[in-house]
Amino acid sequence: MAENAGTASESFNLEKLKELIELMEKHGLSEVHLRHGSEQWRLRRGGQETVQYVPAAPAPAPVAVAAAPAAHAAPTPAPASDLPAIKSPIVGTFYSSPSPEDPVFVQKGSKVGPDTVVCIVEAMKVFNQITADVSGTIEEILVNNGDPVESGQPLFRVRPN
Repeated sequence: MAENAGTASESFNLEKLKELIELMEKHGLSEVHLRHGSEQWRLRRGGQETVQYVPAAPAPAPVAVAAAPAAHAAPTPAPASDLPAIKSPIVGTFYSSPSPEDPVFVQKGSKVGPDTVVCIVEAMKVFNQITADVSGTIEEILVNNGDPVESGQPLFRVRPN
């Protein structure tokens, strides 16, 4: 299908668009992005997925220990597990770069914005670009290149700006 999505000699094809939509519905895909030469098609079904922040359960009260006061104590950053996650919107295979020869989309410490592509999840031979949908800094990468992922599975932890 990707090879036929549009050639330079072919104009916008409504039949192919309808066929892509039907395939997306049949296989439960929320997004498809096809590129052939200078032509690109991006189809997205449903509303935008949101990243939810769920605070961890409160820790037990610490035992009182006498300590010398710090002169200028910097605020301690939240542990990575308490940070918002970028989650996979679909079931598939996680890829950290567009191809094995290309550099990764993001790494720990990378700054991201809502439209930053952070990875690809392949589902049914369709390579879906996953965007951050938040602004911040990648603090943790939770999956490895080539790992299978589930819908809703956290892929990255992001420290918001």
